[in-house]
Amino acid sequence: MEDDKIPLCVDLDGTLIRTDLLVESLLILIKQKPWLVFVIPVWLLRGKSVLKEEIASRVDLNVQTLPYQSGLVEFLRKEHAAGRSLVLATASHRKFADGIAKHLGVFTKVHATEEGINLAGRAKRDILVKHYGIKGFDYAGNSRADVPVWGMARQAIVVNPDTGVLQCAMNQCPVSHTFTDRNTSIKVYAKALRVHQWLKNLLVFIPMLGAHEITNTSQWIAGFLAFASFSLCASSVYLLNDLLDLPADRLHPRKRRRPFASGDLSMVHGLLLIPLLLIGAFAIAILWLPTLFLVVLLTYYVLTVSYSFWLKAVVLLDALLLAGLYTIRIIGGGAATETPLSFWLLAFSIFLFFSLALVKRYSELLVLKQRGQLTTHGRGYHVEDLVMLMGFGVASGFMAVLVSAFYINSAKVQALYPTLLSCGWSAPYCSIGPVVSG
Repeated sequence: MEDDKIPLCVDLDGTLIRTDLLVESLLILIKQKPWLVFVIPVWLLRGKSVLKEEIASRVDLNVQTLPYQSGLVEFLRKEHAAGRSLVLATASHRKFADGIAKHLGVFTKVHATEEGINLAGRAKRDILVKHYGIKGFDYAGNSRADVPVWGMARQAIVVNPDTGVLQCAMNQCPVSHTFTDRNTSIKVYAKALRVHQWLKNLLVFIPMLGAHEITNTSQWIAGFLAFASFSLCASSVYLLNDLLDLPADRLHPRKRRRPFASGDLSMVHGLLLIPLLLIGAFAIAILWLPTLFLVVLLTYYVLTVSYSFWLKAVVLLDALLLAGLYTIRIIGGGAATETPLSFWLLAFSIFLFFSLALVKRYSELLVLKQRGQLTTHGRGYHVEDLVMLMGFGVASGFMAVLVSAFYINSAKVQALYPTLLSCGWSAPYCSIGPVVSG
């Protein structure tokens, strides 16, 4: 029989799109209504179809911004133009499946989870055989859950297959096409963990350096342990933040290329890494660092999670919290190395980092204005806030300079560094180190 006479049935999650709608909609629900996390297990006990029904009734997805498998979509459009019947067959809920089918405009029929039937594995196989007969359809899939369906299909199309899946498909029926575009290299994981952002955690060394403990080996060891602990904790939160921000990130010109938003990295991998990184961070704090550092790290984690769920949408408070998180790193460094911190250092850092956080928000709004957009996605800022952000940012920057000037003019600093001051080394940035001992 000619190919254009055989319907092509296409799986959705991991095949047509480079994501999993159940996990994605679940994350959206948890972000919107965190208290439902205690009810979700009850829904699951009643069956996967019930879980999907409950989630779908509470969550809407932007199907236009989902990470589609571009090669497969192009292939489907050509098949559709040639007159072939295309069927979307998915374990995702019908609400989401219908939206995607309507958006793409190439599917003539949709089979999806509904009315108590979770359309996965054998259930999907049975319904496709019922409608199209044994060997009466071709099937595009990506995982081991699709193996029973391939067993009844005439030909297989394999997309971004899991390990060993391609061979499993070939054992069931001839494979006519393969599509692969997922990049799961170490670089992708490093990008998701934001390893480059670990540089921020070098702030833990400021108290030690400011106290002139450069030759103190024990403080260097404590500093590196604090650096590692903060880095693992921060990466854990970065993963959580990216998973919770998928809809907003996909609307952003730069953030839409992040590993989870683009579909380069499985959300399940992210959900597994989050607790592992967190356990590593707190294990370091508990086993090798003072109790005070553990308290600081716990405070940092609570604040960052609060930021991810709620505070990032509050104008100015989000920037103030970011400034506070930078300062907490300095406090953590002091706690780890047991180095006393001065008022001058903390005051200078909070004003400086608040100014830098506002600069970041200002630049983001400026880009939106240039693109003709009025509001940010997932945040509370509007383009008209540009003037306000500039005012607060400049004022906070001046306050940082003022604090530094008062510190340099203090009697203790003049007694400690008379030669340095007489040479005119009074720039604020040259005084960051000595601030600790002032």
